[in-house]
Amino acid sequence: MLLPDPLSDLLSVLSARTLLSAAIHTKADWSVRFISEGVKFNAVLNGSCCLISESLPEPVHLEAGDCYLLVNCGAYILCSDPDLTPVKASSVFREDYTASLNPDAPGETTFIVGGRIVFDETDASLLLDELPPILLISGKTQEASGIRWMLSRLRDEWHDSRAGGSVAADHLAQLLMVEILRAWQRSAEAPAASWLRAIGDRRIGGAIRLMHADPARQWRLEELAASIGMSRSNFALRFRELAGLSPLDYLVKWRMRLGAKALLTSPEPVSAIAYTLGYQSESAFSNAFKRVTGISPQHYRRMRNESFQPADKRDMPRNGPEPAGHPSSGNQSGF
Repeated sequence: MLLPDPLSDLLSVLSARTLLSAAIHTKADWSVRFISEGVKFNAVLNGSCCLISESLPEPVHLEAGDCYLLVNCGAYILCSDPDLTPVKASSVFREDYTASLNPDAPGETTFIVGGRIVFDETDASLLLDELPPILLISGKTQEASGIRWMLSRLRDEWHDSRAGGSVAADHLAQLLMVEILRAWQRSAEAPAASWLRAIGDRRIGGAIRLMHADPARQWRLEELAASIGMSRSNFALRFRELAGLSPLDYLVKWRMRLGAKALLTSPEPVSAIAYTLGYQSESAFSNAFKRVTGISPQHYRRMRNESFQPADKRDMPRNGPEPAGHPSSGNQSGF
């Protein structure tokens, strides 16, 4: 049986979902400029292209099997040649968020798909603050073996139009997101002190699992250290080196993340939520919540309930734009 793990816990709390929503088919010379808002991923399923962005020191050549994650990266260009003048994406994409450039030209077809990562819980900073504006994963690396299989399946689902293909493609895109995060976690480019690095460490990740499994418990540093076979001092030092904060500070932040989710999704009074997170009084929980978020639990619940609308649970339609008012407003495509 699969046991819960910290990354799964966080993605569940954020209600993170990946929706495959856009595609480019192109031949010959082409160059398109995009404005990326929110969190997107793109994958090259066939052919090759160049990626140009101010977040990159130089243009990056991408081939079939390569993919990348975009985190509020702003403007970027996909092209066949960096010397070409780009056109705006709005001028080439149809209503269904697909684009076909130079389809009758000779040569190999480049096929790129894009998707959006949607968070029902909009404060995804614990995850997104770990990531660069553009996270590149080469399909040639050993870590990308799972990604290569998923991209092959995505290509088949997109082209074959079989029954259930839309759902299958979105589930594959969800798996792809997790694999991209795993590959980044293992890469040398990931920050030395980061939450993803910490959960990937056998011992420190084990301590984080324990805290996630029982966040209401009054954990002591000695108890956590002993559970993973470390001394108190070495555990505290190693945890801070990897996670960038102390174990008990991390526990408080995780409790507040769970508390924020409960305030949005549960009708329980603040006092009941406080008790489930290990606080013996509403005031103790409220003080901790305000220290972490800057506002009281009551204010947070009232403010979010007035402004928050849950993300549409249905798949994004392939043949039309998304309904107005979706939380991922702005550029709704996968590019």
